[in-house]
Amino acid sequence: MTGKRVTLADVARGAGVSRSTASLVLSDRGDELRISEAAQDRVRRVAAELGYRPNMLSASLRKGTSGTLGFVSDTVATSLLAGDMIKGALEGARRNGHMLFIGESEGDEDEQNRLIEAMLDRQVDGLIIASMFTRERPLPRAVQGRNVVLLNMMTPQGEPAVRAVIPDEYAAGRQAARILLDAGHREIHLIGGGPTRSDVAPDSVAGRERLAGILDELDTEGLAPASGWQRTIWLPPDGWELTNALLASGVRRGALITFNDRLAFGAYQAISESGASVPEDFSVVSFDDHQLASWLHPHLTTFALPHRELGIHAVEMLLSGGGAEVRRLPMPLRLRSSVKDLTAT
Repeated sequence: MTGKRVTLADVARGAGVSRSTASLVLSDRGDELRISEAAQDRVRRVAAELGYRPNMLSASLRKGTSGTLGFVSDTVATSLLAGDMIKGALEGARRNGHMLFIGESEGDEDEQNRLIEAMLDRQVDGLIIASMFTRERPLPRAVQGRNVVLLNMMTPQGEPAVRAVIPDEYAAGRQAARILLDAGHREIHLIGGGPTRSDVAPDSVAGRERLAGILDELDTEGLAPASGWQRTIWLPPDGWELTNALLASGVRRGALITFNDRLAFGAYQAISESGASVPEDFSVVSFDDHQLASWLHPHLTTFALPHRELGIHAVEMLLSGGGAEVRRLPMPLRLRSSVKDLTAT
């Protein structure tokens, strides 16, 4: 067996038709040019038997498209959570008959620009610029005026709007507060931000929108957070320190909204060390649906980031065209056992 590529001429010769006839049949134009059904069947059968694959470069030159899309991210590929954005984008590209080229910049702006230029040089039909964390970033100069969609990021206020798809953090914030309110909680403490709208890391879209949603939902009941404990880093040690500070202030029971699950992990530890427990003394609601959230005891109620759906929607936006819009996707609720229903007691 040789590695020689099967050509259109090989198919035509095997089917006993001209090269142009074989080309028309394999491009699904046989009916419109009245090529007999028998000849069409013969061409397709021979093509399948020989393992013929069309020359994509020639096809792209005829159609004016390459059938490829570019995906450039910072550290998405190395994240267990955010990596599902790539899986979603791959699925979306496959559904639409496209290949996806993937490049990772590790947060280096020069490397990002090099990857973007390399993909544009290869005539991709569109480009997705993705971020592991939901954030605002200026549109890279190389893609201005191009077919581009921002994934898990958007341009800052004051800059030209660009098509983008992000999680609906604001709606999740409102729902997080509503879960606790409906369970009868009125003393709700925030771990990671608050108590006012300005008490959050300025470059964190997730933090800003989660906080705004929480405050707006509390306001519908004439309430404000019982306290807010801001931190720009949201890791388990930060959750532990902030929750210990809350406990040291004299709080012995109530409800916590942690701004991500890593903060919740630290909060659980601090609560346990104090002799209190979740949910008997403190109900907890969080965000992100980290892999360990369902392993905590009690299991953590949290909102999942729809990474796979974000990737699929980014591809669909890229291929459908249209004007600038920011599409916000719902964050699914994982309702578990970390919330005590005070109305049932």
